[in-house]
Amino acid sequence: MKSRLIVGLAAVLLASCSGSNTPANAQPQDQPTSALVPPTSASDFTASQLDQVLAGDWRSPQNKARDVYRHPKATLQFFGVRPDLTVIEITPGTGWYSEILAPLLHDNGHYIAAVAKPAREGEASRNLTSLKEKFAADAAHYGKAQILEFDPKAPVLSAPGSADLVLTFRNVHNWVEADTAPAMFKAFYAALRPGGVLGVVDHRAADNANLEAIKSSGYLPTSYVEKLATDAGFKLEGESEINANPKDTKDYPKGVWTLPPTLTLGDQDREKYLAIGESDRMTLRFVKPASPATSSAQ
Repeated sequence: MKSRLIVGLAAVLLASCSGSNTPANAQPQDQPTSALVPPTSASDFTASQLDQVLAGDWRSPQNKARDVYRHPKATLQFFGVRPDLTVIEITPGTGWYSEILAPLLHDNGHYIAAVAKPAREGEASRNLTSLKEKFAADAAHYGKAQILEFDPKAPVLSAPGSADLVLTFRNVHNWVEADTAPAMFKAFYAALRPGGVLGVVDHRAADNANLEAIKSSGYLPTSYVEKLATDAGFKLEGESEINANPKDTKDYPKGVWTLPPTLTLGDQDREKYLAIGESDRMTLRFVKPASPATSSAQ
């Protein structure tokens, strides 16, 4: 796989520098361009690699079954992921996206799984243990992946300006409840290089929802998440409906965890919630300005 990736990357980079007169395909409206979005030929190369990874037999059947709700290919393309980038995934849980990102970046990029340290010294994190076991059991796909532990109250995610992308999936609501969200977004900003991208997916509340009234439900107003990012210095570059679900009424007895995959109510109205599917989610792409002087974080 390594030699194929190297040859493929070299070919697309040469093509992008050769002055070809072939016009680039138009970008979808919800996929804005930025410094990280490669030429069409490189985009096609990434799409091919994503297809191979998504079909990989190392991915668990349970995780593959959720592709219909999580739309990993479209989501990662929207964020501008490429096989040659340094990508930090924040709080990856047991590794749903790790099964995709770590193999994709294995040969030419760098995947970092950033995991919060346990609250008490000596306490084991079930997710951290699971992730370490996953990586150790399959060096061919996870051997170059890095696990980085951080203090959620004073997070440091990497050397300043060392990452191309920071990605987080369905975690911001937890930080809002813990009052650590502003610190986390500042850490994302510090970790990214100028022009780097922050990609956020989270459960989307109704537009008129009051934050204090609904934050324990797992849903968040999109405007509040955007404010967290812009207060840290980011600029909103694009929004996508890739992970939208209009069936989600967002008014369940146990919040978003009433829906799959958690199904907190067990068999109570199970078929009803399965028919709704997973939550309606915002998908936001932010950029760290290329000129630090334009950032409010400076």
